[in-house]
Amino acid sequence: MGRIKAIPDATYRLQFNSQFTFHQATALIPYLHRLGISHCYVSLYLKARPGNTHGYDIVDHNALSLEIGSEADYERFVDELHRHRMGLIAAIEPNHMGIMGSDND
Repeated sequence: MGRIKAIPDATYRLQFNSQFTFHQATALIPYLHRLGISHCYVSLYLKARPGNTHGYDIVDHNALSLEIGSEADYERFVDELHRHRMGLIAAIEPNHMGIMGSDND
């Protein structure tokens, strides 16, 4: 297995939510690799408010969103990226990572 390039050649955006999970993203990796994608640029996948469709409104920075998948599902996704020498770029939106109300853990 070769090294993953630090600087992307081509990125592909994946928007995680309850309708598009780690499992589904993992299945796409071989296809994206054949297209020449070097890195997947993904929406946030941390625990957000229930029913959140965009991945923002984070309520727990230490947990994955179970609507998107388990830790094992996430690890399979990352392993598949690495198997295809692809990198992962996670969207970070500081202004969406602390929300008001009683949802924050």
